[in-house]
Amino acid sequence: MTQVNTVRRPSVVFPLLLIVVGVLALLHRWIPTFDPWPTVVRYWPLLLILLGLGMFWDRARRSDNAGAAPLFPLGSTLGAIAFLVILSLLLWKGHAFHKQEWVSASVNRAHRQQTIEKKGAKALHLTVKMPAGELRMTGGSPELLDADFSYGGPWAAPVIDYSLNNGSGEMEIDQESGSKLSIKSDNTWSLKVNDSIPLDLRVDVGAGKGDFRFAKVDLTRLTLNIGAGQAEVDLTGERAKDLEATIEGGVGEAIVHLPKNVGVIAVVHGGLGSVEVHGLKEEDNEYTNAAYGKSPTTIHLTVEGGIGHIKLIQE
Repeated sequence: MTQVNTVRRPSVVFPLLLIVVGVLALLHRWIPTFDPWPTVVRYWPLLLILLGLGMFWDRARRSDNAGAAPLFPLGSTLGAIAFLVILSLLLWKGHAFHKQEWVSASVNRAHRQQTIEKKGAKALHLTVKMPAGELRMTGGSPELLDADFSYGGPWAAPVIDYSLNNGSGEMEIDQESGSKLSIKSDNTWSLKVNDSIPLDLRVDVGAGKGDFRFAKVDLTRLTLNIGAGQAEVDLTGERAKDLEATIEGGVGEAIVHLPKNVGVIAVVHGGLGSVEVHGLKEEDNEYTNAAYGKSPTTIHLTVEGGIGHIKLIQE
C-alpha cells in the first residue's frame, strides 16, 4: 500500500493581521490625532463572522475534493481580507479622527520668537516635547535660549515653562495639537542654546525630523527619542567633561557624527535595522575610536533603534 505524504497549506490570515496591526500602530505614532483602536475594538467581532463563513466554505471544498491534496484556505483568507477592506473604509470615512478636519499647512500659519535670559543660570536642565514636526537645535545663543516657532493652524502655540533655583535652570518646552487633524510639516521649531552653560537635555519627538548640532555646546547629558523619522546628531568638537548620550528611535534613520580626538565608546542595539560604522572598531559588541582610553574625556553613547538604519561617523 502506497503512503501519500501531504503538506498542509499554511494560512496567511495571522501574518496578514500582524502586518495590519503594525501599520495602524505606526500611523498612530506618525499622526498624533489618528486613533484607530476604538474602531478596531468596536468592529472586531465582524472578523470572527467573516472568518467563520470562510472556514465553512473551506470545509465544503475539502469535502468535495476528499482525495486531493490539501487546499489553500482561500475562504478564511478572503474573510480576513474582506474585514480589512471594511475596516479601512470605516477609518477612511473619519471614524478614527473624532470628527476632526484636515487643514492645509499654509492656512493660519503662525510664527513666534521667544528668548529666555540667563539671569544667573549656571546650569540648565531642558526637556523638549514635540508631538511631530521638524526640530533644529544648535548652540550660539548669547542668552539661555532663543526659540523660533513656526506652526500651522492645527497646532497650539508651544509653551516654555522655566524656573531658576539656586543657579540651576529647569525648562520644559511642550505643545498640544489643536482641534483639527494636523500634519508634521505644519510644525517647525528652531532652538538655540547657550554654548558655555552646562546643558542636560532630553528631547522627545513623536514623529518627524531632527537636526541637532552640539559641536560647541557644553552638553553633559543627552537623551534623544524620536518615535518615527530621522535624526542627525553632531557631537564633534572638544569636550571639557564626559558626555552620556542615549539615542532612541523607532522607524527611520539615526546619523551620529563623532569626534576624532575625544574618546568614544558606543553600544548599539539596532533591533531589526542595520548599523553602519565609519572610523570606529568593534570589539565585544562595542564600538570605540583610537582616542578611547587615552583622552581625558569620553563620550559614552548608547543607540537603541527599532526598524531602521543607524550610522556612526567619526569626523
